[in-house]
Amino acid sequence: MKYKLEIYTIVLFILLLVLRFILKQIIKKFSIVRSINPNRRKIILNFSYLFLYLMTIIMLAVIWGVDIKEFSVFISSVLAVLGIAFFAQWSILSNLTASAILFFNHPVRIGDRIKVLDKDFEWIGEVKDITGFYLFIKTDSDENIILPNSMVVQKGIQILDREI
Repeated sequence: MKYKLEIYTIVLFILLLVLRFILKQIIKKFSIVRSINPNRRKIILNFSYLFLYLMTIIMLAVIWGVDIKEFSVFISSVLAVLGIAFFAQWSILSNLTASAILFFNHPVRIGDRIKVLDKDFEWIGEVKDITGFYLFIKTDSDENIILPNSMVVQKGIQILDREI
């Protein structure tokens, strides 16, 4: 029985390494096809690795025979603490989520000339960088505008000219 647990654990870690390699290749190909900056690719890779490691920890707990009732109490306690922490820091969580949305679905890329559709401000300029939390724009009037990613997803963005 002891050897069975060790074999399952080794198989799980080999599976983790294989999935990590495949995930890296998929995200790399996706970012090349969509002309996404390597720094943005790194952020998304870190998010996906975190998810993969959490799933591995859960599978290890199942393999090692942790009592499901005790494990569910532990997980629910951890999730409750994380929920309270994320509620207190909702803007951080929303910016990280918006960063993933910008990576996979939003057409704005670094080097694009854009117009932010806002009734209060007239921002037209070039996208200089997109990080995990912010989008940096250099306007035509030589201003540096920094927008949170969550605001970019919420506001309308018009792409005026795309750098090829």
